[in-house]
Amino acid sequence: MSDYARRTADHRPYFFLSYAHTPRYGAGGPDPDMWVERLFRDLCGHVMAMTDLPAGSPAGFMDREIRSGEGWSERLGDVLATCRVFVPLFSPRFFASEMCGKEWYAFAQRAIYHHAKSNEPAEAIVPALWVPMPPEQLPGPAERLQFNHRAFGDRYVTDGLYGLIKLRVFAEEYEAAVYELAKRIVSVADTTQIPPGSPVDYRHAPSAFGRPSGTRSMQLTIAAPTQHDLPEGRAPAYYGGRSQDWNPYHPDTARPVALVAQDLVRSLNYQPTVASFDLEPPPEPGQPPTRPEILLIDRWALEDDGRCAKLAALDAEKRPWVSVVVPWNREDPQSRLSEAELIEKLERTMPHQMSQGRPACRAAARGVLSMEHFGQLLPEVVESAAAEFLRYAEVFAPPVLTGAAADLPARPWLEGPMAEHGTHRHAPTTRGTAPDAEDTDDSRS
Repeated sequence: MSDYARRTADHRPYFFLSYAHTPRYGAGGPDPDMWVERLFRDLCGHVMAMTDLPAGSPAGFMDREIRSGEGWSERLGDVLATCRVFVPLFSPRFFASEMCGKEWYAFAQRAIYHHAKSNEPAEAIVPALWVPMPPEQLPGPAERLQFNHRAFGDRYVTDGLYGLIKLRVFAEEYEAAVYELAKRIVSVADTTQIPPGSPVDYRHAPSAFGRPSGTRSMQLTIAAPTQHDLPEGRAPAYYGGRSQDWNPYHPDTARPVALVAQDLVRSLNYQPTVASFDLEPPPEPGQPPTRPEILLIDRWALEDDGRCAKLAALDAEKRPWVSVVVPWNREDPQSRLSEAELIEKLERTMPHQMSQGRPACRAAARGVLSMEHFGQLLPEVVESAAAEFLRYAEVFAPPVLTGAAADLPARPWLEGPMAEHGTHRHAPTTRGTAPDAEDTDDSRS
């Protein structure tokens, strides 16, 4: 099929407009979202003029009915799984909206899966400033976007689309900014071409903006062999020169699972670091955690006696802020033939880790059979590890104030371990109360 024929046959919406509902001011007042609807109509008109979409095909999608966050329609999930470009309207209310965060997350997963399978990065999020947003107020996923807003005009940067659309004196600046935004949408849609994905279940979808707890770290530790220390007869195609190069879903995916996990964790507004289990020093017994951790285990790694003993020692410590995930590919003939034996060995080595935590954590420890399933489970596992970290981590006293600040009225507070300044190591005052691990199986944060 030619490129023209493929384009003509593709009638998916060019863009999904994601915005935060503005409540009415006073009873019987005008609908404040009427201005967003006007923007949507203007964008659709430009997109239709710039493309060869046939009559009746949707140029874009804007949800005017479900804005409260109480539920997602199947239609909403389907459009996020198929639209070509995601257009978030930046505003303080947008980033405070769990619903908008879920929409961002649902679309972002498609780019992550595309990158995992093809090893070609793709970015199809085109942000628009509804009102100006200082960069320091943006969550990680928005801050990382490489986007030049100034290309849409200086007045657009200082007043946002809301300011331009409301004030008649800026009518020309509004038309120019919307025209440039429509051109960017069409250009990204035609050049990026992220394939459709599976609709995300709203009930289990996390927000891409995380929780308002500041900068958060997450460790991803890989327990896997390298091509230099494989068990006898094990196929080397799934491994590289480092543990972090392990690619259990080869040949369906082209990227190591550590990098895919890193992208997924970043999409949840965490700052991940990746490490090799073999090179990490064993934790000191009884020490509180410094960050939550996801331990990605290749069952073949347990064929090494030293690594097996180190995993058993970690399990004996009962560290609920460490969640185990076991990627497993049954399309790999060797893994399929040895599955029962390797499962039994891992369960015998790490009985506590294999049975602790929420249902999603236990499912992840039993084996994740595809990249898509990996992406579905990992957010719940990450949030579980983060919640357990907060329950067990040290709490630090505030820094000692000097000078004029010391004369201000004292306000008692403690610095949480996941606050932006929580990386500063003040002298510890107390430890968080650590409940028995058995009490945390189905806890919800």
